Amino acid sequence: MNDVSSIVSALTKPNLLFSRTDVLSTPCPVPQEGGLYAWFFKEIPGITPVDGCLTKDELTLLYIGICPKNNNGKKRHLRARIKNEHFKGNAEGSTLRKSLGILLAEQSGFPLRRVGSGKRITLTHLGEQWLDDWMERNAFVCWANHASPWEVEKHIIENVTLPLNIRDNEHHPFSKELQSLRVTARQQAREMPIANEDNQQRKK
Repeated sequence: MNDVSSIVSALTKPNLLFSRTDVLSTPCPVPQEGGLYAWFFKEIPGITPVDGCLTKDELTLLYIGICPKNNNGKKRHLRARIKNEHFKGNAEGSTLRKSLGILLAEQSGFPLRRVGSGKRITLTHLGEQWLDDWMERNAFVCWANHASPWEVEKHIIENVTLPLNIRDNEHHPFSKELQSLRVTARQQAREMPIANEDNQQRKK
């Protein structure tokens, strides 16, 4: 699928949306190909504004992403990004999980923390588990295959209201606020002691 209008339609008016359980099932429905993906939410995370956002079946489109990010020769695909990093990963490796974790920190009680040796910053095992459960109930994804998704991403961000996107989204008033929240949360994490995760266990 390479026609821009077809991709926009597939992402903003999807025939199907997939839950975390759907994506983690066997066989996984997400293709091992490059492309774009869109996230719709049942519960709006924190203070995220939804004015102008598109909806489907009472779910609100808040974010799109791509994989791979550029033509750097790395073999990256949608399945790895959506399944392993967004649905099963942590805030260190997923921009979406980091933003959601920060926006939901007051509700969850799990802010960003330094873990391990202190170089990585996540929500801790229990915090990531809490976010897994929240995403299971509230986050739904769809995708569109494209060999060079970076050629389409900017066009979509410029023409669709996506409050959780930051890059190329300076025209959205929430973009700078979200970026500031992320900077503050990381700074606060650096000032706190390293979290002790020895007695925590995260279930996938």
